Amino acid sequence: MSKLEITVLYFAAASTATGLAEQSITLPAPQYPLSSLSGLLVSLHPDVGLDKILQSSQWSVNAEMVDSVKEVTLKGGEEVAVICPVSGG
Repeated sequence: MSKLEITVLYFAAASTATGLAEQSITLPAPQYPLSSLSGLLVSLHPDVGLDKILQSSQWSVNAEMVDSVKEVTLKGGEEVAVICPVSGG
């Protein structure tokens, strides 16, 4: 794994849309804002509706839920999970 690589875990609708449970991604910069990750993931998976899914999803970094994506900077080596809202009965 390169220094700037992260692992993205996809759950529920995000996994269905991408067809993946996880993916290794190389960050475009050594200090990459989590708030920019949605755009990067959508560019890697265009035309599957991932942008809409990510708008309503939450994030976790290294198994810690993220309250404010604007306050998190990825540096490489992290495990980032896309947590989709789940409706149940």
